[in-house]
Amino acid sequence: MPDPNQAVLEFLHTRRSRPAKILQPPVPDREALLPILTAAARTPDHGKLEPWRFIVLEKAALARIALSVEEFGRASGRAEDDIAKARKQFDDSSLCVAVIEVQKPSEKIPVIEQTYSAGAVCLALLNAALASGWGANWLSGWPSHNSDFCKSTLGLTSNERVAGFIHIGTATTTPPERPRPDIAEITTWLDA
Repeated sequence: MPDPNQAVLEFLHTRRSRPAKILQPPVPDREALLPILTAAARTPDHGKLEPWRFIVLEKAALARIALSVEEFGRASGRAEDDIAKARKQFDDSSLCVAVIEVQKPSEKIPVIEQTYSAGAVCLALLNAALASGWGANWLSGWPSHNSDFCKSTLGLTSNERVAGFIHIGTATTTPPERPRPDIAEITTWLDA
């Protein structure tokens, strides 16, 4: 029989993202953030391609990005409430890690597996931040899917895209538990 790590299982069974709107300073400094990034980088990565990287966005960068969201939103004709919602995640944040998917040429590893790995890094980063005692939330939104915005604002190249914005800070409240999937409804068992 395996020897389960009950503390980790308990954490995974009870983990809960903290909405970005309730996160405030203090935030992890560089010394506190490095172990979180290190844990996230231990994500499964077929072919050892490292098809992702991190951009740590501190307060001044977040303010610049918030203004850029508004500019790009208006230029593309987005509704004011759509712009305001997208901008709010950057206006309210004091620290955010942008997880950048970096698609790398490979004869063995399909692009979709690189995308999956980048998504896994987002979850690993979120969980590492939560396990370290911080509040954290994984967000995206239309700015993360706008290649012109990402190129101009984050300096991404044509083979890169945002997998997620992970906001990290101190949670001001504990959100209520939310409904979780019914495992019996979403699981199929095949024995032959």
